[in-house]
Amino acid sequence: MEEKLLEKAKEAFILAIEIYNKPTIRYRVEGFSFFICNAWELMLKSYIIKTFNEREIYYKDKNDRTISLSDCIKKIFTNNKDPLRLNLEKIIELRDMSTHFITEEYEMLYIPLFQSCVFNFVEKMQQFHNFDMSTIISQNFLTLTVSMLSFNETEIRAKYPGQIAEKLLDINSNLISLVNDNNDGFAIKIEHHHYITKDKNKATELTYIDNSANSGVQIIKELKNPNLTHKYTMKKLNQEVNKRLKKYGILNINFNKFHFQLFCNYYEIKSNEKFCFINTIGETPTYSYSAQTIDFIVEEIKKDPNNIINNLKEKLKKRS
Repeated sequence: MEEKLLEKAKEAFILAIEIYNKPTIRYRVEGFSFFICNAWELMLKSYIIKTFNEREIYYKDKNDRTISLSDCIKKIFTNNKDPLRLNLEKIIELRDMSTHFITEEYEMLYIPLFQSCVFNFVEKMQQFHNFDMSTIISQNFLTLTVSMLSFNETEIRAKYPGQIAEKLLDINSNLISLVNDNNDGFAIKIEHHHYITKDKNKATELTYIDNSANSGVQIIKELKNPNLTHKYTMKKLNQEVNKRLKKYGILNINFNKFHFQLFCNYYEIKSNEKFCFINTIGETPTYSYSAQTIDFIVEEIKKDPNNIINNLKEKLKKRS
């Protein structure tokens, strides 16, 4: 039974990914939430049988009824503040709600949680069952397609009746608070960065400045608070890179100080304000790094995980 549940879990996971990434399916939020919950429930029940016994997946007073996903989560992830557990509980709420009512804006709210849920599933399949999901689904398909629309409060209030609009806004406020209080085990942040360029061919979206507008726009060129924008020390950055690589199933690199120095030297990370903040107070400068630095390093490694380190060494030798 343990193996049958695990095989069904794999199928449900693939269905969740395929439904979400297929552009012709209109109900992909509902479909994804249903199948990803199904995948987790089957996978956790298989793990419970392996760890305890088959009897543990049934209710004690109902021998013919297996426990719910919520009960499985509480049994395995006993810390109720665990970001992974919080992530699953929120997606279960969405699944249950989608049987009654859902709007297209839910996708904008929940995609960061969906992406974390996918990565968490891959990680736990490896940890609990020693199974690499990339053997049945390519790594690049594990990244969900992202809506480029933003959640606009004014548009929401104009589009929906008061009760529905307030519900959406409450959910958005609650999720933002949880995202800020948790790590990427709960949500993978999706940020839209806007830059000003005179060359519209380099732009992905267009806007304009209207001198007759009632409200003005202030262009800010300097970093306001490096403690928020560049909050990673080298040690914490390396830890986060390793955590991301593990989620992507890249296990042949244990990213360390030496590897980071290679990236710094080749890509000139310390001279790029987007990546690095240099604190010059005191005799010796100190360096802190942004989340974009982590994203950049991980994306470069993903392109060629087997050869990236040696390639950087060779390229740096040629420079010297």
